This record gives sequence, C-alpha cells and structure tokens, in this order.
Amino acid sequence: MTVSLDDLAARLAALEDKEAIRALKARYLRACDLKQVDVVRDSFAPGPIRIAYQGFPEFTERDAFVAVYESMACQGGVYDIHHATNWAIDLTGPDSARGLWSLNFRTILTGPRQVVRLAVEYEDVYRREAGRWWIVDSVSRVTSQIVEQIGEDGSVTVLALAEAPAA
Repeated sequence: MTVSLDDLAARLAALEDKEAIRALKARYLRACDLKQVDVVRDSFAPGPIRIAYQGFPEFTERDAFVAVYESMACQGGVYDIHHATNWAIDLTGPDSARGLWSLNFRTILTGPRQVVRLAVEYEDVYRREAGRWWIVDSVSRVTSQIVEQIGEDGSVTVLALAEAPAA
C-alpha cells in the first residue's frame, strides 16, 4: 500500500488536532481541581458559547459560568477530583470537532463531612480560532451518583444512591 505525502500530512494533522483537544480538556479539568479560575475561563471560547451541565442553569458566556464555578468550588473545605476517560474525538471540519468523555467526579466537602461521587458523560463541541482550540459547547449528564456521610468516628453512611433514568 502506497501512501502519499499529502495523505500522511493530513493524518498527522488530524492526530495533532485530536491531541490538542485532549490537552485542552485535561487542562480544563485540572484547572477545576486546582481552583485555577483564569485557566477554567480560558478553556472556553470568548463570545457566545453554551455550557449545559445537569443540575445547573445553562450558560451562554464563560464569565457567568466561571462566577458560579468560583462561588461553589473555590471555597475552603471543597476538594474536587475530575478524571476523564473513554474519550472519542471526531473532527467535523478543518476547524471544528466533537468530543465524548466519561468523567469520574468526586468532591470532598469537609464542612458537612460528605463525599459526593458522580459518573458523568460529557458531549463537547470544539472550534479552532487563531490557531488554538476552544470549548464552545459542553453538555453533561449524570449517569450515577453516590453521596456518603462521614461520621466523627470515621464510619460511612450512604445518603443517596442513584442511577440515571432509562433513556
């Protein structure tokens, strides 16, 4: 099988684009965990976007989303862990792509002594502008959750256990 230089260049460019998108999502999730508000903001395109995370209002611009993120997550005693896996990225045009991600999310709340674990599915849309990729649309849906109460003696009581409703 003979592969032309143009074919190789196109395949390499596609791999580089997918890696840049994976790095963007990883940078966003890491910034959420590390409370890096400016990095969270800079993951989303300036201008009109859509962020529709289950259980939150829908946002159409990044600053409104970041304000809610900051008020909820950037408080003492709130420790988040975002681990994204099972990614699938499809390039839909020279400067556009779609991504699917599974997220294992955990938040530790020291005040009420709770641990919340969520399984979440993300559907993202990405756009390249001025040579860099941005998140322009991000939708999440919780597929399962568990909320645990940690007693003073270290005992664990499950407060909520739920699965996603059938599709």
